[in-house]
Amino acid sequence: MTETTATAVALGPSGLVLDGGEQVRLCASLFYFRIPRESWAARLEAVRASGYDLIDVYVPWNFHEVAPGRWDFEGRRDVAAFLDLAHAAGLRVIARPGPYICSEWDGGALPAWLTLEEGLRLRQAEPRYLAHVEAWFDQVLPLLAAREHGRGGAVVAVQLENELDFFDCADRAGYVGRLRDLALRHGIGVPLVACAGQGDLTGATGDVDGVAPAFNFYPDDRSAFVEPEVRRYADLVAGRGLPLLVTETNRLHATLRRLVVSGAKVVAPYLQASGYDFGWTPSVGNWGDPGGFMSHDYDFGGYLDPVGAPRPEHAEARVLAAVLRTLGPALARASAEAAPGAFTADVATSASPSRLLLDGGGELLGIPNLTEEAGTVTLPAPASASAPGDGDASAQITVPLPPASCLLVLRDLPLASYGLPGTLRLTTADLVGAGPDGLTLSARAKSVIILGMPDGDVAAADLAAPAPGAPVRATLEAGGTTWDVVVLHPDDVGDPLAAPPAEGAPVLIGTATRLDLGTRTGATARHDLPPSSEALGVYRGRTHYGADVEGLTELLLQGASDIVDLTLDDDVRPALARFGASVLVPVAGARRLEATVETWGHANFDDARLPALRTGSLRGLGRVWSVVGREDVSALWEVSGEGTWSGDPAPLRTLTGWSSTRVGAPVTYRRGLPVDGRSHHALHLDGVEGSAQVVVDGVTHAVTQDEPWLSLAPGEGSDVAITVPHRPGAGLRAELLRLEPVRGWDVEPQPDDALLELAATGATGERVSLPLDLSPGDEAWFDAEVPAGGLSLRFEGRQVRVSAFAGGELLGRAWLDDPARPRFTGGDATRLWLPAAWNTGTIRLMVRATRGEVPPLLGRVRATVVQE
Repeated sequence: MTETTATAVALGPSGLVLDGGEQVRLCASLFYFRIPRESWAARLEAVRASGYDLIDVYVPWNFHEVAPGRWDFEGRRDVAAFLDLAHAAGLRVIARPGPYICSEWDGGALPAWLTLEEGLRLRQAEPRYLAHVEAWFDQVLPLLAAREHGRGGAVVAVQLENELDFFDCADRAGYVGRLRDLALRHGIGVPLVACAGQGDLTGATGDVDGVAPAFNFYPDDRSAFVEPEVRRYADLVAGRGLPLLVTETNRLHATLRRLVVSGAKVVAPYLQASGYDFGWTPSVGNWGDPGGFMSHDYDFGGYLDPVGAPRPEHAEARVLAAVLRTLGPALARASAEAAPGAFTADVATSASPSRLLLDGGGELLGIPNLTEEAGTVTLPAPASASAPGDGDASAQITVPLPPASCLLVLRDLPLASYGLPGTLRLTTADLVGAGPDGLTLSARAKSVIILGMPDGDVAAADLAAPAPGAPVRATLEAGGTTWDVVVLHPDDVGDPLAAPPAEGAPVLIGTATRLDLGTRTGATARHDLPPSSEALGVYRGRTHYGADVEGLTELLLQGASDIVDLTLDDDVRPALARFGASVLVPVAGARRLEATVETWGHANFDDARLPALRTGSLRGLGRVWSVVGREDVSALWEVSGEGTWSGDPAPLRTLTGWSSTRVGAPVTYRRGLPVDGRSHHALHLDGVEGSAQVVVDGVTHAVTQDEPWLSLAPGEGSDVAITVPHRPGAGLRAELLRLEPVRGWDVEPQPDDALLELAATGATGERVSLPLDLSPGDEAWFDAEVPAGGLSLRFEGRQVRVSAFAGGELLGRAWLDDPARPRFTGGDATRLWLPAAWNTGTIRLMVRATRGEVPPLLGRVRATVVQE
C-alpha cells in the first residue's frame, strides 16, 4: 500500500478498517451501468439510507471499450463521476474492474472480439490476452487510484478477477500475479482481493502475496448448515491473520445475520440495489435447460427494486446496520464458535448454531427459524435472574421466533462504554442504539430484556411488540439504578424511505404509427463462408446472411446463436434459440436460404455443455454444411475397460452393447470410422446420457447430451474410442455424416449503433390500431405515444419479438408467447423500463413476427407509471 492509503485503509482480523474504525460492515451491489445517470444520486442515497456503508461496483470492460481501441467514459459511462457521487453520499466502494466480472452481463464484460485473435486464451497468463487486459487496466485503474479513500475518494478495496476457481486456469499464480502487478504499477494502494465462487481460496487467488481471499457464498436460505460452513472459512482466513470477507451472498437479512454471528466481517449481499440492462447487454448463461437468456430486468429481489423503490427488506437492512454500528469494535473483534445446546426451538433451526464472543465481554447468539411458520425459542435465563417470559421463570425464557427470521440474542454486554451503568444481561430484541439516555431496541414480536448491576441486582421486563409509529417504552430499576428502554418497530429504525405509491391502472395504448422505414439497408458483401458476427464488427446487434441452396437436401448448422430466423424462399421457419447446438435443416426443393441472427448476449459463464455457453464463444450463423452422405456406425466396436472382463482379442459389440454386472464402471468402445480422408464429417451420438468421453486419433473430446455431435476434419476419425459408464439397457447409436461446406454468402452486418441510428431516423407512416395481425417474417418499425414519467412497459401479443427504443438507447427486448422462446432468468422478462429522463412522449418499436402454432399478433402496450 502507499503511505497515504495504508493509514486510511487496512485489512486485519477485525475486518476492513477505515481510518482506524473497526466495524462489521454491510455492502450493497450498486451498478452504475444498470441505472440511468439521472438516477445515480437518488439510488446512492437510498442505499445509504439502508445503513450500509459500502457498495461494490463492477466496472465492465466492454461497457467502456465499445470497439477495439475505442474507449468511452462519458455520459452514462462516466464511472469517475459515479464514484465521486458515492463519496459525496458517504459511501465507500469496493471496485471490481475484472477483467472478467460475470454479473450476468454480456460476456462477463470480456470484449466479444478478443477470441478472434488466433492463439489468445481468455483468463490465462497468456501474453496476447494480458496485453489487452493491460490496455484496459491502463484506462480504468488510474481512475480508481485517484479516488481511493485516503486520497479524498471512496474506493477502499479493489477486486481482481472474479470467481476464478470456477474456471480452468492453467497458471493461477501467474495470472493473478500479473493482475496484482498491474494494479500496483498504477498506484493502487488499498487492499487487493480476489473472490472464490465455490470456496477454493487457492483457485481464486493463486496464493499470490498481496491478494486477500474473499468468498461468494450463496446458500439455501433454509439450509441448516450455513453456520458451520461459514465458521470453517472464517477459521481458514483467521489462520492467515485475515478477516472473512463475504463479497457476494443472498439478500435476506435473516441469512445475513447468520453469516455475521458465524464470523463474517464484511457481508455483501449481491444486488440489494436492483437494476436494468439497457442495450444489448444481458448475457446468455447456463441458468436454463441448460441455457437461458438473462432478462433486461435485472432483479433478484433486493431491497431496492429495479427503478429504485424500497422493498420490506430495506427496513431489515436498517435494523441490522444499526446493530453492527452499536456493537462496533466489540463485534468486529469478536470470535465465532459453535453454540451447542444454547437454546431449544419448536421449529427447524440451525444444525450447529453460532455465537460471537464479544471483545470486552458478552456474546451474541444467532437463532434462525428456517420455516415460514411462527415458532418459539427457549433460552436459559441469566444466573440470579428472575426472568419473565412464558417458561419457568427461575430457569428459562421462552419468546416468539418469527417466521423466516434470525434472532440475535445479546448476553452479558457491559454498558460502561455507552455511558450507562451495569450490564445488559440478556435481550431478545435487537440493540440498535445505546447511550447515556438509555437503550434503543427493535423487534417485530414481543421480547425480553434483563439488566443487572455488579452486586447481582437485576431488572427484567417483558416488552410488548411495537407497531409502526408506536414504540414501546419501559423504565427498569435495580438497586437504585434506572435504565430507560424504547423498542421500535423495524419500519421506524433509521431513515425510512417513502413507500412507493400503489401501482395504478395501466394506460392501454391501442394505436401506433407503422413507419415507412426499412429495418435494414440491404447492402451486403460477398463471403465464401459465413463469418461470425464479431468478425464483421457486430459485437452487439445482428447479422443477415443469404446463400443459394438449390440442389441441396439437408443442412447441418453448427454454432448458430443466439436467435436464428431462417427463411427458405418464402417459407419462414420457426425461430431457433439452441445456444449453438447442431441443428439439421431440410432444404430439399428450396433455392435460397436467408438468415437473420441476433446476438442476445455473450456467455457470462464457461459451460461446456453447449457451444454458445462457452466463455468467448462467437455469435452468428456458425458453420453451415451440406449433408452429402450418411452411414450408421453403431456396430463393430471393440470392447475394453474396467467395466468388462473381455479377453484378447477384444470382442466386437454394438455401441453400449456390452453386458456386465459392473454397473457404472467405464467401458470403452473403439473402432475406425469410414472417413474418406478428404471430406469433413460429423459424428452424431444419439442417446448420450450426461456426457461421453471421445478420443479421436489421440485427442480427447467431451460429447454431451445437449450437443451429441463431434466434428471431424479431413483425415480425422481413423481411430475413435468412446468411453461411457456401463448402464444396462443403454441405447447409444452412432451415425457418421459426410459434409461439404455451403459457399457463397451475401452478408449484411447490422451492429448496435446502426440499429440505434435507424431507431432515431425521422419517418412518417400509417396510423394502425392494436392489436394488429402480422404474417410470419414481417418486420417493421412502429411509433407509439406514451404518457409522461417513468414507465413500466408490457406488451400484449403472440409470436412476435419487440425491441423498444427511446432516449437514444435500446430499452430492451420482449419475446412474446412463442414455443421457440428459451427460458428467461433474472427479473421480469415481460417488462421494459422507460426512465422518466428518457421519455419524450414516444417510443419506437421494431417488431418481428415469428412462425409458430398460431398467427402472430402485435397487441396493445400497457404503460404503468412507476416511482423512480
